[in-house]
Amino acid sequence: MKPLLVLAGLLLAAAAAAQGAWASPVGERHLKATEPSAALRDAEHRTDVRVTVWYPAADGVKEERIDLGPPGRPLFIVEQIAYDAPFVDARKRPVILLSHGFGGTARMMGWYGVPLARAGYVVVAVDHPGNNGMDRMTTPGAILSWDRANDLRAALEMVKADPQIAPHLDLKRVGVTGFSAGGFTSLVAAGARVDMNRFITFCRQNPADGVCAPQKEYKLTMDDAQKALQAPELAAEAAHAGDDHTIPGVKAAFAIAPAIVQGLPPEGLARMKVPVAIFLGDADPVAPPATNGLVAAKAIPHAELTVLPGVKHYDFLSTCTPAGQAAVDICKDELPQDPTHQAAIKAALAFFAKTLGKP
Repeated sequence: MKPLLVLAGLLLAAAAAAQGAWASPVGERHLKATEPSAALRDAEHRTDVRVTVWYPAADGVKEERIDLGPPGRPLFIVEQIAYDAPFVDARKRPVILLSHGFGGTARMMGWYGVPLARAGYVVVAVDHPGNNGMDRMTTPGAILSWDRANDLRAALEMVKADPQIAPHLDLKRVGVTGFSAGGFTSLVAAGARVDMNRFITFCRQNPADGVCAPQKEYKLTMDDAQKALQAPELAAEAAHAGDDHTIPGVKAAFAIAPAIVQGLPPEGLARMKVPVAIFLGDADPVAPPATNGLVAAKAIPHAELTVLPGVKHYDFLSTCTPAGQAAVDICKDELPQDPTHQAAIKAALAFFAKTLGKP
């Protein structure tokens, strides 16, 4: 058997065995942070960034399912949480910042964030303005991708100021993680620099690459993107793309199927100082590994790489229900999602335990 297949099999088996250890209830709280660049990206020009916090909750609290879709006919199965539940104890716990993919939501990544909280971490997720599945998508929200790291920074500042949450945060142990565009965000938040001109040039030369084509969630062409970046209303913000968007205190980054990697110059990736893990599927047509995740893994010093055979991009979204498979285009991949999810959770827990310490 090929080593890659052996690795994937071991990950899936270990993940299934670990399920019994994730027994703690999970609480969920909602906050609003403020990020000035959100006004450029949000359709209503709000500066708000919605923040979802998952954390270990007290024993005995009642959890509720948080599926996505119409009442009684969900399209995606997410997880179980207890709204506004008390924390399990007074202990300070490591913090993990979580960024969703292009057009996604914090809740869409609940399959991943909630188990991290169940294992003992405080997970701080956001809905990126102008680029989430709850609000109207916008062109600035689609292309001002470096500002996503600023959303995570604003969310971290908000929870640090919250009197109920702040006492439970160990701010000496902060990690960042994300999927797809959120994987890009996690790398930027951990020190990678951004060059969107490099990304546009790559797409001019490789128009068939999955990250360059108009996305299902918001069909924006490269011509549209370039014109928008040059327009007066965005040009000033675009001039700051190459600034340092590192979130101070971040100690590790776990990127799932990272996209837009061609917008991260290799020399900047090579200067990253924190531990990085790249986790992806080798059958991903949306963020092809050869031009995204594998590029990052090669350039980043000592990056850990896990490649799952046969896994596609949308296998990393919440589990599709039969109704979702019938109605939602991104639910029509062939593999069951749950084994992929469990492998990602297991790998992330092992990585963050090693780099941040066990919670």
